[in-house]
Formats: sequence, structure tokens, C-alpha cells
Amino acid sequence: MGYAQLVIGPAGSGKSTYCSSLYQHCETVGRTVHIVNLDPAAENFDYPVAMDVRELISLDDVMEELGLGPNGGLIYCMEHLDENLDDWLTEELDNYLDDDYLVFDCPGQIELFSHVPLLWNFVEHLKRKNFNVCGVYLLDSQLMTDVTKFISGCMSSLSAMVQLELSHVNILSKMDLVSNKKDIEDFLNPEPQSLLSELNQRMGPQFAKLNKSLIELVNDYNMVSFVPLDLRKESSIQYVLAQIDSCIQYGEDADLKVKDFNSDED
Repeated sequence: MGYAQLVIGPAGSGKSTYCSSLYQHCETVGRTVHIVNLDPAAENFDYPVAMDVRELISLDDVMEELGLGPNGGLIYCMEHLDENLDDWLTEELDNYLDDDYLVFDCPGQIELFSHVPLLWNFVEHLKRKNFNVCGVYLLDSQLMTDVTKFISGCMSSLSAMVQLELSHVNILSKMDLVSNKKDIEDFLNPEPQSLLSELNQRMGPQFAKLNKSLIELVNDYNMVSFVPLDLRKESSIQYVLAQIDSCIQYGEDADLKVKDFNSDED
């Protein structure tokens, strides 16, 4: 069985930086991960690229040949990838062992993981290839300055979770750039009633029912839990990785085999 992270989130949320830091951390502790670029518009990488979608199709070529803009061109590229899952992706995956760990660095266009089924098809293909997959949603912590932006971030993450049907870990990225961390800490694991009270204070009375429904939705889907990520601290990266490993049950099969082997010897 293989293991995979699907790293998603809005443009500028720090996905590629996260992938680079994760690779460096794993290299330091002697653990092997393979970073895969799924962004046909990417140019520079701070990590070794194990697989690159640009070998299949690139955004620059699509925009030049078809006269499309950046967003339309990106959708075309991802549709082309979708059409070649059984060929290009399967051939690339055959280069890795059953227990390899892949991290997919995805494009930042939000419609790819909230409106169209392209990434859902990609995930289903990985599952058919016997991969345990976790969705890793990054949100810029610098934007989480008040309850309205927090709810907006929750809705975006919830949309991705529902669309992809994956185990999900939500990360507040760029914590090292936040000047007043106390403001952020209030949103890491807040009480629903406190959120509702603050939201009602900021919104007009005509939105009271809507506010209540939003808070109930966030609470019912357990979306009011974010993991902070400070890339300056190895312990922070290690904690985030442990949360993701738990979601995809990484290492549990290996532990079971060791126990079985010892039991047979006895």
C-alpha cells in the first residue's frame, strides 16, 4: 500500500514552501518522501521533483497554442491530465514501491478542488492504485484576523473536503510571519457559541439566522480545528506530519508485521 498527501489551498497559501520544508525535514530524519508537481504553471522548485505534470502538458504551451488565459488554460491542462490518468500517471506510479510516500503539490486555483471533479477523479485513481490519501488544506494564517475571515476559510476548506471525499487536515500556514499570534490562537480551537456571538456583533441583525446556520455547519463537520505550522520550528513540522500520518495510517502495517513476526518466533 502506498501513501499520499494532496496539498491544496488558495494561491499564495504556501503549498510549495510547505512541500519543500517537509522534504527537508524528512531528509534530516532519514525518511523518504517523493514530491510530485501537479501545477502545469510552476517554474522554480526548492525540492527535487519526482514526477512533473509539465512533462505531460504545460500552461505556457496551452496559452500560446490555444489562445487561452491563465485560468482557462489551467483547467484545460488539468482536463488533459484527467484524460491521461490511465497512461501517464499509471506509468509514473509504476516507478514507486508499494510503501512509498508521495506528496502532490497542486495548483492554487480554488475551483479545482471546490467546483469541478478533476481532482476527485485524480484521487479516485490513486485509491484504485492502492494509495491511502489525505487532503492537506493550507490557509494563510495572516488572513485569519477576525471571525468573518475565519468562517470564510472554513467554508472554503469544507467545500474542498466535501468535493474530494478525503480524510482532511487543515493547516494554518505562515505562522512564523504572524506578528500577534494571540489573535490567531483564538481561532485554532474556538467555541461555537463564542464564534456565533462575535459574528452577530460584526453582522447586521438580519443575518442572525444565517450566522447560526453557518456556525452549526462548521461545528457539525468538525471544521473548527486547524493545525498551526511554523516552518522555523522542526517540532511544528513534525507535529503536522504526525497528524497526517495518523489520517492515512502510515506505519501501522509495518508495526503489525513486526509484532506478527515476533509472535511466530515465540
